[in-house]
Parts: sequence; C-alpha cells; structure tokens
Amino acid sequence: MPAEAVSRLEGDFDYIVVGAGSAGCVLANRLSVDPASRVLVLEAGGRDRWIWFHIPAGYLFAIGNPRADWMFQTEKEPGLNGRSLNYPRGKVIGGCSAINGMISMRGQAQDYDHWRQLGLAGWGWDDVLPVFRRLDRHFLGDTEHHGSSGEWRVEPLRVKWDILDAVAKAATEMGIPTTTNFNTGNNNGVGYFHVNQKRGVRMSAARAFLKPVLKRPNLRLETDVLVEKVLFEERRAVGVRFRQNGRLIEARAKGEILLSAGAVGSPQILQLSGIGPADWLVELGIAVVQDKPGVGRNLQDHLQQRAIYKVQGAKTLNTSYHSLIGRTLIGMEYALFQSGPLSMAPSQLGIFTTSSSEHERPNIEFHVQPLSLDKFGDPLHRFPAVTISACNLRPTSRGTIRLRSADPLAKPMIAPNYLSTFEDKRVAADAIRVTRRLMRQPALQPYRPEEYLPGAGIGDDEASLAKAAGDIGTTIFHPVGTAKMGLPSDPTAVVDERLRVIGLEGLRVVDASVMPTITSGNTNTPTIMIADKAAGMIIEDARTGQAAAGRRAA
Repeated sequence: MPAEAVSRLEGDFDYIVVGAGSAGCVLANRLSVDPASRVLVLEAGGRDRWIWFHIPAGYLFAIGNPRADWMFQTEKEPGLNGRSLNYPRGKVIGGCSAINGMISMRGQAQDYDHWRQLGLAGWGWDDVLPVFRRLDRHFLGDTEHHGSSGEWRVEPLRVKWDILDAVAKAATEMGIPTTTNFNTGNNNGVGYFHVNQKRGVRMSAARAFLKPVLKRPNLRLETDVLVEKVLFEERRAVGVRFRQNGRLIEARAKGEILLSAGAVGSPQILQLSGIGPADWLVELGIAVVQDKPGVGRNLQDHLQQRAIYKVQGAKTLNTSYHSLIGRTLIGMEYALFQSGPLSMAPSQLGIFTTSSSEHERPNIEFHVQPLSLDKFGDPLHRFPAVTISACNLRPTSRGTIRLRSADPLAKPMIAPNYLSTFEDKRVAADAIRVTRRLMRQPALQPYRPEEYLPGAGIGDDEASLAKAAGDIGTTIFHPVGTAKMGLPSDPTAVVDERLRVIGLEGLRVVDASVMPTITSGNTNTPTIMIADKAAGMIIEDARTGQAAAGRRAA
C-alpha cells in the first residue's frame, strides 16, 4: 500500500505545546507574552462550549460522558480484588481542570523539600511558594501565603450544610485542630476547602490562562488533534505529527516541543515516539529512539476508601436531587445568585490527619460530601447520606502506563497497582478505623449515622479491613509520576530538574507526570505551579541559548 500523504501545517513556530490541559494552558499563556515567540497549542479534545463545563456541579454529568471524558479504564487490579476502575481524564481545553473537584490545594511543605532532597534544585517549598503566590487571585488578598493579582481564582464555598458542620465538630472531638486555610504548607486540621471558582462559576485552566490570550496573533490553538508522535532529527525534537479531521499533518518548531498531555497522555506519546522502555517498544514494533526505562513507570495515585453513612434528620443533596421541588429550588438559587448545591465542589469539608501514631505529619485526607452514589456517573442514592472518603496521601505502591498497541487510537494499559504494598494496605485499614471513630463522636449522634459502606458487618481485624478497602477503594483522579524528574544518574528518571528529557534535545515534559513523588493533597494546583515555573525556565534557557549563539557568531 502507498504511504499515507502527510501535509505540513502552515506557520513558523518557536514552541509546540501538546495538550491544552492544566499545564498546557499556563504554558500557552506565559510563552506567548513575548510577541516574537510563536506558539502552537495542540489539544486532543474540543472547546468548552457546554454548560456543564462551567456550572460547578457539572462534574456529575461530565465524568463518564465521552463528550468530556476520555473514558479510560484501569486493568483489573489485584489489590482491588480484581476490579477495574473508570479513570476519568478531561477531554476538552482545560483538561481535568474542566471536570475536576475544583479544590485549591498545594500539598505540604515537606513534599517539595523532599524533591529538593532528591537533588532537584529549585523545587523546595521556599522555591515554589513564590510561584504559588504569583498565580493566586485569592479572596484572602495579599498575605504571607497568598497573592491577589494572578489569574488563578480562589474563593470560599457558596453553600452550607449543617451535617458537614457536625462532621467538622466531630473531628475536633477527636482532637483534630480546626483550620481556615489548608495552603500554608501545613494542612493538618479540619476545615472547608477553598475552590477554583469565580462567583460560583468553575475556574478552569482554560478560562483562567488560555481563553483570555487567544487573541494574541502569535498564539494558535488547534483542537480535535490526536498527536501520534514527536519528530526527531538525530537527537533533537523538531516537530510533531498529528491527525486532524482525517488528515495526517506535521508541524515544526525552531525552539522546543513541550509535552503537556498529562500523566496518561505524555508517557503514551513518548512511547509512540520511540522513547521508553526498549523491551516494551520492541514488542510492539516501535523503533527505539531512546531507551528510557522510566517512561510510563512510577505511576502514583491517591486511592480513596469511599465510606458511606446513612443519616437521619439531616438535609443532604440526595433528598433534594430526587425531589422535583428540590431540584427546582436548586436551579432557581443558582440562576439568581450562583450559589447553592449547583455551585458546590463535590467535596466541601476536608480533614487532614494521621492514620496512626506512627506518622509525624498528616498522611490521610478526608473528602466529606453531603451526598452519596455508587460511582460518578450514577444517580445519587434515594436515602439521605454522607460520603466520608479517606485517601492515603503518600502511597508506596507504584504502577505503570504502557501502550496496548502501536496504534495511536488504542487506549493505553493503565495499571496503578493499588494496595500492592504492606504499608498501603495498613494505611487503608487504619483509615477505615479512623472513619468509624469519627462517625461515633457525640456531635454526630443526633443524626444516627449508619454505616452503609463498607458495612457495619465488616470486622475490625486487619484482614477484613484490607479486603474491604479493596472492595470500596477507588481513584480520586490524581495520577502523577510517569515521566518523573530525577538526576541523570537515576536510570528511571525521564526529565531533569528543568524538565528536559534526559539524553535528547528540544523536548520537555511539563505536567503532573514529572512529579517524582505525589504531593500530599489534590494535584491540580501543583500541576499549574509546575507549568508556570517551567515556562520561566524555558524562556530563560532560550535567552541563554540566543546569547551563546550571538557570542559564537561574534
């Protein structure tokens, strides 16, 4: 058969950004500030022209919907007793920030100091805090911890539930301190989350960073684009090949190719381009450009145990959702005031604490919700209930993402390898114990909480709780680490501390996949920080290279 015709995308670009998710939107914004820098952004999804991308509660309709979600699934997980999980990823400009829980969370100072201790200069807490502050447009204004002039809106919740106040009081009865701000570097305590919204409307990365600058003549966005591979001349990345509207197209860049397709997409594109574990690639008939054993390995995610408790005498979203009058009132409140249940993030109350006395800093995070359902995409239960989800903040299990075939359209094999270590099983069991202790506190007894999941009949012994964790455990949508930062001496490192792919030129990875270890909290804001910091590095390196070229010419 004759080779398929390949056309050339018109335009002369300095940077090609692959992916307009949380990181790619920031890169597009920052790199196009200089009108002399020509930036092309390639997004596999479409525009965010759907109301549920903007109404906060729209996550209920977006997750599990092929219009908004890539509809990935994990392999059957031994640690989850053979279950396969849905693995939502945003399929739209803004990426996962267009369908996620909107929780503004940085993690703990020790997370970033650990990165610095690994030899990654410039990634300690003192290094990244100024970046977080620069990004903030925070309702608290300019403070030691926050800024007020950035694009990344942070606001308080616009809905209140008495049952959540009772859960917060129960946490204090256990000795957990109250906090009004989880983003000081120490997130120990119980309090209400801050959210990425603007007056009750979702603030996605596309809305914050990309859409306001699309009018720049040096910035071009192409959507519905499937990138098939990075193109190389010898060891240097010079362009990408992608498919759009049935056509095979190539685009070239004089500067750099920047992969920002996320912790699933970026390793997939690297492997399709011949960069990854050589044995994986050869098995699929892909020519090896660079043997990189770490590409697709080191997958980390926050596994949550979604405990559900029926309650009595409490208003929850379940009851309002199944009432015509309730739904009407909810719609009217949002239409008039952009407040109420339609404005709410899926989780409002947070609790950071330890699963046992062995831990010096919080190692589990609770997401507390005034609702319950079997899984995202399913209807809410018809009984009043709360969901008390505890996740292990620093799991020791490591998984993989690898190609299923050399066909770019084939979904990759996602194997998080949850609960594959003794430590993770113990933390999961202890987290269920902490949940049960929380729900037994005096503040909650007027609501007569009844354990629906994992079930009151599940014993308190280690084996029973470990099995229960496998039965009810599910992802909280925080995959990271599959193209990790590291020193060149680390054979599993994919990028260096400036996010350059080690051993190649003109290619960086800029998204959650570069995290060497997962942050202790929700991962979207750290990903945006990584992109902002990376943009500064890219601009600095370009200027250094231009200056060096000028000196050589002289």
